[in-house]
Amino acid sequence: MKKITQIAFALAFALFLISCKNTKQKIQEHVSNYNNSSSIKGNGITSTTAKAFLNDNRIEIRIETNLEENDANKLAYKESFPALLKDMIKNDQISPSLIAEGVKFDVYFLAYNNVILAQQLVDQEELAVLEGTSEPNKETAKL
Repeated sequence: MKKITQIAFALAFALFLISCKNTKQKIQEHVSNYNNSSSIKGNGITSTTAKAFLNDNRIEIRIETNLEENDANKLAYKESFPALLKDMIKNDQISPSLIAEGVKFDVYFLAYNNVILAQQLVDQEELAVLEGTSEPNKETAKL
């Protein structure tokens, strides 16, 4: 009976070790899921892709549009970009659990010629700002 218990414990422990994923594996899985299933709806958005930078614990998300690069578009999307980021967090396209593990999401909103209309690095501090849970009067990243 003792031997059976030891074997069962060893098998359970091995299964536990196999099922645990490290941060880099979670990043790869998130990027793969994002690229296979993610769609962002909005005015002029043509595609979106994610790319992993494992050594930096960073995920880059590019939202490509058919919009022109001009001051009016830059201003409009600079103002509406936080709402888009909040939707991405709500839909787990930007993962709060990965951010809690130290992963940063670098999100770009691009014109048709790949010029940046808006950009934001979403880390723990910026996530708190977007979710409205940051400390009052604390200086945080701005667009």
